[in-house]
Amino acid sequence: MGKSASGKDSLYKKLLESDLKLQRLVIYTTRPKRDGEEDGIEYNFVDESFLNANSDRIIEKRVYKTVFGNWYYATIDDGKIEDSKNYLVIGTLESYNIIKKYYGNEKVYPIYLEVSDKVRRERAIKRENMQKVPKFDEMERRFKADEVDFSDENVEKAGITKRYNNDDFSKCYVEVHDDIKKYVND
Repeated sequence: MGKSASGKDSLYKKLLESDLKLQRLVIYTTRPKRDGEEDGIEYNFVDESFLNANSDRIIEKRVYKTVFGNWYYATIDDGKIEDSKNYLVIGTLESYNIIKKYYGNEKVYPIYLEVSDKVRRERAIKRENMQKVPKFDEMERRFKADEVDFSDENVEKAGITKRYNNDDFSKCYVEVHDDIKKYVND
């Protein structure tokens, strides 16, 4: 987890390709696909009626009031989680707190990424410029919301004591990989 453009997707993909044998826990969203995203890989792209029809299986659900309307994100107990495997999921502090309550503190390891605001902004602008229709207004809304959502107080309240600096991706990857390796081998 981390603020927008902190490198969550890049780190997620590299960790899934690593020797750790981590599995994807793919969450559900009603937001439109970005260019290059695949259904079932980055997210399960659904509509609101799907979420309503599966409300009894929702572990956690969030709504973001975007400049394009409400976008929902949800973790659903869809029967794909096996106790014998280790999973990786991208989420927020809010989803982390609910997921660790659902599965148990001892089964959920937080990876909180931090990146300087300058680097985050550069990454976000580059990502938006690669889209057919850049959504700079939404990018700015996310940056402002992140200041509240990921405040130091909220990070501490979530019990997160270790933060991974991702200004240097290679260095961050090695540190996260090595920490996960200790956790999954315990």
